[in-house]
Amino acid sequence: MDSTALQLLAESGIDGAMHRARQLTPLMLREADLVLGMEKSQVEAMMQLAPETRGKVYLLDKWLNGDDIPDPYRQQRTAFEYVHEMIAKGVDSWQLYL
Repeated sequence: MDSTALQLLAESGIDGAMHRARQLTPLMLREADLVLGMEKSQVEAMMQLAPETRGKVYLLDKWLNGDDIPDPYRQQRTAFEYVHEMIAKGVDSWQLYL
């Protein structure tokens, strides 16, 4: 994970040190109850990977503006802060439906 992202998480009381990225598989999608993507293109790619998961794969920002949440990789801390706020709002917007 990017060091800026790790630092921001730590400041929010979240330990991201054990996070490891993995390649998404159709089995992962089938086993999940809900899958949230950051960008529309990710949601589309997931549904192409496992079409039978349609109905549980959504955009994180679905209940707000339906916007893509950009990847701040290799950008300044302010970009990470902006994205962190977007993610937090997106997660909060899902609370009513979980």
